[in-house]
Amino acid sequence: MPVAPPVHAVQPPMNWTLNGSAVATVQDARQTLLDYLRHTAGLVATRMGCCLGQCGACTVLVDGRAVPACDTPLWSLAGKTVVTLEGLGTPQAPHPLQTAFIEAQALQCGYCTSGMIMAAAALLQRNPLPTHKDIRLALDGNLCRCGVHNRVIRAVADAAAAMAQTARPGGGGCAAAACPTTESDQ
Repeated sequence: MPVAPPVHAVQPPMNWTLNGSAVATVQDARQTLLDYLRHTAGLVATRMGCCLGQCGACTVLVDGRAVPACDTPLWSLAGKTVVTLEGLGTPQAPHPLQTAFIEAQALQCGYCTSGMIMAAAALLQRNPLPTHKDIRLALDGNLCRCGVHNRVIRAVADAAAAMAQTARPGGGGCAAAACPTTESDQ
C-alpha cells in the first residue's frame, strides 16, 4: 500500500497562473492560497478575516469563480487561473467595479471591499446585467459591519451598466437607477 510522502518532503513544482503571470510553486499541503498571496507574492488586497471561508474578506477568482482564499489549498490550483483585486485592474486603468465602488463611496473601513469587488466580478462575468436581488444573493457570503450594503449594491449595478454600455456599440446599457429590478428586490 503506497504511503503519502511527508509534508516536508520536496514536491515537484506546480504550475498555475496568478493575475496573468505564470507561477510555479512547490506543493505544500499546509499552505493556503491566502498565505501564498499575502506572504509570498506580496499581494495584500486579499484580506484575512475568519480563516474559515465564511466572511468573504479573502474572496478571489479561481477560473472565474469566487472562492475564499483562506480555505483553498495551494496544491488545488494546479493548471488554474487566479485573479486577485490587484489583477482585476490597475491604478491607471481600474476595472469598472473599482471605479464604481469609489464613486458610490461603497466602503468605509475597506476591510471587506476587495472580497466584495471580487465576488461582484464573478457575478458580472456570468450575469452581465444582474438585478438588485441577483447582486444581493451574489454578495451574501461577504460580511461588512460598516453598513454600506446599499452603496455596494448601487456600485455593482453602476459597474454593470458601465460595462454593458462599453460592450455595445453606441452604448445602450441600463442607467443605475433603471437597472432591472423586481418588487422583491426592494
